[in-house]
Amino acid sequence: MRIILLGAPGAGKGTQAQFISSTFNIPQISTGDMLRAAINEGTPLGMEAKKIMDDGKLVSDEIILELVKERLDRHDCKNGCLFDGFPRTIAQAEALKNDSIKIDHVIDINVNDDEIIKRMSGRRVHLSSGRTYHVLFNPPAQEGLDDVTGEPLVQREDDSEQTVRKRLEVYHCQTAPLIDYYQKWEQSGDPEAPRFSSVNGTGSVEQIKNSILDILRS
Repeated sequence: MRIILLGAPGAGKGTQAQFISSTFNIPQISTGDMLRAAINEGTPLGMEAKKIMDDGKLVSDEIILELVKERLDRHDCKNGCLFDGFPRTIAQAEALKNDSIKIDHVIDINVNDDEIIKRMSGRRVHLSSGRTYHVLFNPPAQEGLDDVTGEPLVQREDDSEQTVRKRLEVYHCQTAPLIDYYQKWEQSGDPEAPRFSSVNGTGSVEQIKNSILDILRS
């Protein structure tokens, strides 16, 4: 079973990916992890990617796709895999399709922008320990202070509302069009098309998990 998990940053993909991976005994495939592994192992593709990155350029979709194909040939992918952050664009999805890399399920975790902003901009962190809080969902006992040390909590730059809005803009421009792409492909009747499903990402973690697992088991 090969699965693509879609959703905006902050939609809960990482949490649900862990459940899916452990339930079906399939690895998460991250393009970042693949690049680092190929570079560390000194593979030809890794060395090519390293040169491009050292020059301050972006690694091409062609190289990423070759890394994906190499990764799929490994033993731990015999039962399938979960794609983590790939594809990000229509061009990458088309490359998968043109190379006949079969995908079984595409699942979109649907959360509106206002909820995403509320989730992410409300995060607060105790930097030295890594303990995390949320001003609404998991507030500290005393506002702005770590429960254990009493030291100030901070909002990471990545969690500021301005940064979250910029990340959402990039998502809607580059990645959200994949929802329509996979819906239309499934509706075309092509037997090679993956099954597309959308789940409500605003319930409890357990509810969302059960919805996704029900889809994958049906």
